[in-house]
Amino acid sequence: MTTERTPQPGDHAGDVEHAPATPLVTRHDTSEPEPQPVPVTLEDEAAPEAEPLPGNRGNPAKKIAALLVVVLAVLVSWYAVSDRLAPYSSRGTVSAYVAQIAPRVAGQVTEVFVEDNTIVDQGEPLFQLDRRPFELAVRQAEVGLAQAVQATDASAAAIASSQARVSQARAGLENARTAANRTASLFERGVVTQAQVDNAQAELRVAEAQLEAAEADLQSALLQLGEDGGASNPQIMAAQLQLEQAQLNLLYSTVTAPTRGVVTNLQLAIGQFASAGAPVMTFLDSRGAWVTADLRENQIGNIEPGDEVEILFDAMPGQTFRGRVHSIAWGIDPGRTSAGGLMQNRPENQWFEPARRMPVHIELEGGMQAWPLTVKAGAKVSVVVYAGGTGTPISGVASTVLNIQSWLSYLY
Repeated sequence: MTTERTPQPGDHAGDVEHAPATPLVTRHDTSEPEPQPVPVTLEDEAAPEAEPLPGNRGNPAKKIAALLVVVLAVLVSWYAVSDRLAPYSSRGTVSAYVAQIAPRVAGQVTEVFVEDNTIVDQGEPLFQLDRRPFELAVRQAEVGLAQAVQATDASAAAIASSQARVSQARAGLENARTAANRTASLFERGVVTQAQVDNAQAELRVAEAQLEAAEADLQSALLQLGEDGGASNPQIMAAQLQLEQAQLNLLYSTVTAPTRGVVTNLQLAIGQFASAGAPVMTFLDSRGAWVTADLRENQIGNIEPGDEVEILFDAMPGQTFRGRVHSIAWGIDPGRTSAGGLMQNRPENQWFEPARRMPVHIELEGGMQAWPLTVKAGAKVSVVVYAGGTGTPISGVASTVLNIQSWLSYLY
């Protein structure tokens, strides 16, 4: 007996309809068919081992955080050690001897001999004030000196007259004294009266007073003339000093360069009135220049005069120069104000007060002969001070970093 095959869930409809009838053995067992074992392949066995559980996977954030902590620790250590052995500062400035040129006398500018940013030699004229008032002052002083000399000649004549009066007074005193003595002798003999004796004494006292007056006049005339006949006479000396001052003012009307240097910040025009002592231009002395680097207080603990310094000028990219520490400033102005005679507290406008910076004077090795011409006063400078010497690993790293920075200065 044959029966048709019952369609299974996995069979396609088309396959069931067209499949040929296959003889099957009919089982009258109504129990569920036993589950057949599913074959397991090697790939299925290895699959669970290739995918670890979520709890066993590594956290990349922890590795990054650990790396950042290590880098931060290295940077902090380098920062602390280098500040003591090789302090660095990018707040350096080229300093020079700067003089404000001002006339010693007041006057109107009639001529300017130089231009801005020009090199001048010592004694070279810079500008000229109007000479006419000063020339008139010289002539007036010369006239005053001539008058003093004439007054001195008159004083000589007065001395002669005073001397004559002294001689006359002295002679009169001698006569009066002789007459008084003779009258006193005659009074003792009873020849003259007491009234005559009194008159003789009065004439003696008058003669003495006249001599004293004549001697005083002579002394006054001698003082006016001077001890050596006029060279130390007060009037002549005063006239000579006035003449000398007028001649100096005439000389000062032409303002010259004090030394060899450069004229800059020239703001002077012809016709401008220049006051005495008021600056009209800036003069840079060529005697020398140096570097002033501002270092924090905790950086200068090991710095001493003579320590070697490596210098980077922004005006000279790709090059570094050598220098020496000359000195460290003894103090700065913290900007503390006072009111009512008492010091005021500084205002607190930051959580962390920045460290104070002390100026360090650095001289370039080789002096002015080694100074680069393209570097101007006020130029920016970066420095590394080798407070711990130049043979340490710290100094080597600091020098390498500074040389890299020198090449990067081409870009900024």
